[in-house]
Amino acid sequence: MTTYVLRRLLGLVPLLLLISFAVFALVLLIPGDPARQIAGGLNAPEEQVERVRHELGLDDPLFVQYGRWVEGIATLDLGESLYSQRAVATEIKDRFPITLSIAVGAVLVSLVIGVPAGILAGTRPGSLWDRAITFGSSAGVAMPDFWLATVLVVLFAVQRDWLPAIGYVGLTESPVEWARHLVMPWIALGTGAAATMARQVRGALLDVMSQDYIRTARAKGLPPRVVVGKHALKNAAIPALTILGIQFAYELGGTVIIETIFGIPGLGRLIYQSIGTHDLPVIQGVTLVVAFTFVLMNLLVDLAYAVVNPKVRLS
Repeated sequence: MTTYVLRRLLGLVPLLLLISFAVFALVLLIPGDPARQIAGGLNAPEEQVERVRHELGLDDPLFVQYGRWVEGIATLDLGESLYSQRAVATEIKDRFPITLSIAVGAVLVSLVIGVPAGILAGTRPGSLWDRAITFGSSAGVAMPDFWLATVLVVLFAVQRDWLPAIGYVGLTESPVEWARHLVMPWIALGTGAAATMARQVRGALLDVMSQDYIRTARAKGLPPRVVVGKHALKNAAIPALTILGIQFAYELGGTVIIETIFGIPGLGRLIYQSIGTHDLPVIQGVTLVVAFTFVLMNLLVDLAYAVVNPKVRLS
């Protein structure tokens, strides 16, 4: 197992370097000139623009800028915001727990709804339950999360005033208010994830339930709970683990619209505001954190494979 983990970790090194260069290259892709924006906009004198560009180091060769940026990453120094003058690492540290709480809640919603629904449909193929869950999951996958978020706001905040429409309260300030402010974002992000999870669990169970060892377990007189829970579900878990890892990373990086709709000061809203102001250090820092999160989740999924299926360690 140790060799398997070390091999996976070594394989991440070139991938992380490639990701870092791709994130840094955003400076070439994002339209607009941050130096001109800071100097005063389109009507700023060219001498002042050049002075700001020199102060920011934007007139250095690209690889010199990249080397300086990677050196900063090694010391957890992602630079400073061009507008707030705050350290990017501090901005991310303050907002990351908020986005993380949204992502974790959305994943829990997907597990609580998607796994039981997938088990129910997968163990009763062709039944009314199976058809209803298949229809519901198809609708959930097709439903945009921003549309569902808008519907939730109208139903539970505007018409009935049950939940707050916008804002955020820290967990340490009031756990109850923290949960009330995040219920709708959790549901809006978690519904589509739950639909995908249900479809994956159903498909995996349908395949596993037709295997010989499942028929043997039934022939031995084992109760359905044991057959499904101990034998079938464990072997059907690998596709679900893959989806779970992808969903968590997606929820963490895909909260831009949701945080904007609900007025939540997380990473998504930060990068949305930074794009509007061409704040490149913040855009690069947040994108780097999200990309590294995807890599980390893929690593954890690979390790989970090795735990669930020991044969993976030998592959």
